[in-house]
Amino acid sequence: MKHPLHVTSEIGELKSVLLHRPGKEVENLTPQYLKRLLFDDIPYLPAIQKEHDYFAGVLSNRGIEVLYLDKLMTETLAQPEIRCRFTEQILMESQSNVNGSFEAVCEYLNSLPADELVRKVMAGVRKNEIDLKEKVHLHEIMADSYPFFLDPMPNLYFTRDPAAVIGKGITINNMNEPARRRESIFMDYIIKHHPRFKEHDIPVFFNRDEHYTLEGGDELVLSREVAAIGVSARTSAQGIEKLARELFARQEDIKKVVAVEIPKSRAFMHLDTVFTMIDHDKFTYHPAIESSDGKMKIYILEQGNSGDLKITEKDSLVETLKEVLNLPELVLLPCGGGDVIAAAREQWNDGSNTLAIAPGVVVTYDRNYVSNDMMRQNGIEVLEIMSSELSRGRGGPRCMSMPIVREEL
Repeated sequence: MKHPLHVTSEIGELKSVLLHRPGKEVENLTPQYLKRLLFDDIPYLPAIQKEHDYFAGVLSNRGIEVLYLDKLMTETLAQPEIRCRFTEQILMESQSNVNGSFEAVCEYLNSLPADELVRKVMAGVRKNEIDLKEKVHLHEIMADSYPFFLDPMPNLYFTRDPAAVIGKGITINNMNEPARRRESIFMDYIIKHHPRFKEHDIPVFFNRDEHYTLEGGDELVLSREVAAIGVSARTSAQGIEKLARELFARQEDIKKVVAVEIPKSRAFMHLDTVFTMIDHDKFTYHPAIESSDGKMKIYILEQGNSGDLKITEKDSLVETLKEVLNLPELVLLPCGGGDVIAAAREQWNDGSNTLAIAPGVVVTYDRNYVSNDMMRQNGIEVLEIMSSELSRGRGGPRCMSMPIVREEL
């Protein structure tokens, strides 16, 4: 049986990808809870769904198999014991047990068909959906002003972050922000219990119960032998070291992990918001990740002697990429074409967050026209998608996609 996971590059022809179509979770965003749920604005659901459908259509029209998170999860929950375990875990991690509502919410969720259960957990459970017969604790009464038993998960359409495929294995990530930590539960169950995956011995290089954080937007598979990981506001240096040790011990192909430090701010959330690979020797990047003298903090991690890591410090992105990828020359294409204003504007709307679906073929947001024109001038085929609502979540085409299978280069 063919192995269900295979990603050994950022640019190999994309064959299978995981998406999540935004649902009712978006309509459970309100202004007072935007910060809590990591949004800057509230998307209009019919429009964001239309844009996401167009994105999925662009991929499908190129022969890419599009899988949907809710469908895979529904199929996983066809097993009653798995469904029961999932429901209890979701409630425990949502801290519903602290206010005496655990049993009532559990009973409500268990009354739903599997597909509705999945969509409800994603959308969030409002307090007015369940009639609690009696409140017996002071904190139950005082908490009435907060409208949810289960918070919505509006960031779910960024399927890149909760998990990432490296080679024939996967990382199931411990997300940095409380609003997103439950998201990786879905892939944890799917990989272990869905018929498509469970019969395979899939190595998990990083588990969601790790003490340190790791997010998929910081994970780039540059080649069969090299992974780049961003040291960011969401991914810790300790998490990267943990992953590197696991890869060296259990993934025979990966020889180097390149840790790239980026500014720890919302505008530079993950490495893939400021740097992506789009062809064998071409990359997009945001110049603001470099210091005024063009230098950066980059570390190459390799397997050392006696189980130790060998860590080599570098300060040039270009020279590091040339070294680890054995490239005589390469091209870095600056977001916004190098114009300071265009770069800042388009990076805010994910101008550097390109999804390569084949060498030299990328999917981008239409609004980033300066960056798109620059890529075309450098021989890249650019497939633009609508982005007025999708971009409100601060993530682009790479953020919205989790490659499951890519062709070998």
